[in-house]
Amino acid sequence: MKKLKQIVAVFTLGIALMTACNDAPPIIKDASILPIPVSLKQDTTCFILPKSTTIGINDPQLKPAAEYLASILSPATGYSFKVSEGQGNINLGIGTIEGAEDAYTLVSNPESVNITGNTYRGVIAGIQSLRQLFPAEIEADKKVSGMSWGIPSVQIQDAPRFGWRGLMLDVSRHFYSKEEVMEFLDLMALYKLNKFHWHLTDDQGWRLEIKKYPLLTEKGAWRKFNNHDRDCMKYAAEQDNPDYEIPTDKMQIVEGDTLYGGFYTQEDVKEVIAYAQVRGIDIIPELDMPGHMLAAVSNYDGVSCFEETGWGSTFSSPVCPGKDSALEFCKNVYTELIELFPYEYVHIGGDEVEKTNWKKCPDCQARMKEHGLKTEEELQAWFIHEMEHFFNSKGKKMIGWDEIIEGGLSETATVMWWRSWAKLAPSQTTGQGNDLIFTPNAPFYLDYAQDKKSVLNIYNYEPMKEVPDADKQHLVKGVQGNIWCEWIPSRERMHYMAAPRMLAIAELGWSANDRKDWADFQVRMADQFGRLNVMDVQYRIPDLEGFMKNNVFIGEKKVEITCLDPSASIHYTTDGSIPTLESPKYDGNLVLTETTDLTLRVFRPTGKRSDIVKTHFEKTEYSPATTAAPSNPGLKATWYDFKGKTCAEIAEAPVKKTYRVEDVTIPKGVKSFIIGLTYKGYINIPEDGIYSFYLSSDDGSMLYIDGKQVIDNDGLHAPGEVTGQAALKQGYHPIEVQYFDHGGGSINLKVCDNNGKEMPFTYLYAH
Repeated sequence: MKKLKQIVAVFTLGIALMTACNDAPPIIKDASILPIPVSLKQDTTCFILPKSTTIGINDPQLKPAAEYLASILSPATGYSFKVSEGQGNINLGIGTIEGAEDAYTLVSNPESVNITGNTYRGVIAGIQSLRQLFPAEIEADKKVSGMSWGIPSVQIQDAPRFGWRGLMLDVSRHFYSKEEVMEFLDLMALYKLNKFHWHLTDDQGWRLEIKKYPLLTEKGAWRKFNNHDRDCMKYAAEQDNPDYEIPTDKMQIVEGDTLYGGFYTQEDVKEVIAYAQVRGIDIIPELDMPGHMLAAVSNYDGVSCFEETGWGSTFSSPVCPGKDSALEFCKNVYTELIELFPYEYVHIGGDEVEKTNWKKCPDCQARMKEHGLKTEEELQAWFIHEMEHFFNSKGKKMIGWDEIIEGGLSETATVMWWRSWAKLAPSQTTGQGNDLIFTPNAPFYLDYAQDKKSVLNIYNYEPMKEVPDADKQHLVKGVQGNIWCEWIPSRERMHYMAAPRMLAIAELGWSANDRKDWADFQVRMADQFGRLNVMDVQYRIPDLEGFMKNNVFIGEKKVEITCLDPSASIHYTTDGSIPTLESPKYDGNLVLTETTDLTLRVFRPTGKRSDIVKTHFEKTEYSPATTAAPSNPGLKATWYDFKGKTCAEIAEAPVKKTYRVEDVTIPKGVKSFIIGLTYKGYINIPEDGIYSFYLSSDDGSMLYIDGKQVIDNDGLHAPGEVTGQAALKQGYHPIEVQYFDHGGGSINLKVCDNNGKEMPFTYLYAH
């Protein structure tokens, strides 16, 4: 209801503004800004953009910002813009603004628009808010005819919560051109994201020209199609989704072989950096080491432990910290990088190192003896510290993934916490006085599969809960989303995985907690879809609502489907075929009388399509309750010594221990990198009805009621929720949940009654 009231209010005020401005009013959209400002006041007057506009600046350093603003407004309007010192129709200024660094004010009235920031980036933030006050059509890349351009009169006071609001793009697994990176920077700037983490190297490709080592790009930047590429091509065909196709402009034929890849020249990098600086974005480069270096160690001698390189027991051949030649190589490549990138931070990576090589390497063992190192973890720490001293000597600070804690964390390094299962890493980092950036894989890995909770889980995440000591919270620099691109081969697919989750990251990083409101955010997010359509951003349309993965009904079922994106159209099939624009369009009048499988696809006005959604509707009758009489509260949880990759394998493993648990959660005593669990007992159903089940897990899980499968969430996968229903008679029904995880996961089962109300687990289960 709140959402509806907000939409009505926007519509009503929008009409008022249209009639209040002049005899031939422009289209004035209500103020809807994301991330939400600290304070926004609006009245019924408006500012109309003159066809000849002067952008005034009070400081010469703002000239690039003014020219950037003109470049945003000029294509769609066709208007002329002049930049000059002094007063104009739109004024940009540096001044004293209360609040954190990069705070700004924006005041618009019928006479002018005035943006004042306490820094250059504060002015850029104000420009993004001004941009969002205009109709979405302002984003068009050519003149839009028949429009006058205006914004409502507003008073905005705003400042960011965190100084670090970042996104990482992995260009190693799949390569993105200079132009595609710049487009991504534009999208980041729109939502006040200010740190671009550029993951330039990995096993699959070296993307940065290093003049001292030309083979890194001549050979290391190119590869034959690998399993990830083949998976993408398979998905493209099976799902009728061209976003999975490997772009032909990133292929070349060499001696009859098709090679995939690409790299950035140093001139390309300089151009991207300059582009980012104008938009108030810092670029943090990463050459990942000592692991994930196969593209480098396979092309130059003296860098790895052994002449033969490849994949070890878990990861690839790493840099050899025992060889002086390897250290020289690492410092040389970073020397060229440091000369290119002006920002104070560089990222060393430091994650997922194949240390079995070091155990066998005489050079590594000699280095450990030389420095009194007892473990290979300490050897890794020695390498990281050696590189950090080198960075410091070049005037740079180091960031690393949270593995750099292992073996001893230096006093000055900044930690990116990504392993959500490494629960102590945040407190270890801040407890030692080191800066911390939050990027836990769940929910900040934007390559993970998306579900109905993906955006919500980001939006509701509170980093400070991981740092309970208030005296240490100032060490939290901010938050960052990561886009790993193993299965993201194209610009379109990258956009699809990033948006709208990046909008939630933007608001989490910028907006104060007391300003956040999920229902309001959904309204403002939906308002952004029209803008993203004009920008040709292939965003993911939020999940369709009104049904579950597996549904049951008795008699007949009217299918009720809603979509948050007002511009979307929903098409479906019932024969398993992939929906097209020619397939039946859902109009709210779909009634099922028999068991039916629905295949759904959502289309945007541009013709761009969503991923396929499949849902099952089963016509059934109420399942009778058991005559058994359970005597103990809760469920019986059994822990297995499990090594498999499917739920079906759990019961074949030896039993380690049993527990009584109140609900479906991991018992406190269960601690292992790989675990298998079953939960058995009865669920107490208070009245006849159709009950809904929400099973979330990382990794695999299965739910059975009365011996019948209700939810299949099996297999190795990122955190995700699968839903299902069961028609149940009053009384006790046998329930079983199977669950396994590799690497520290989670499991949760939520049950909702016939009215959609969540049922508390107290008295819900017995065994």
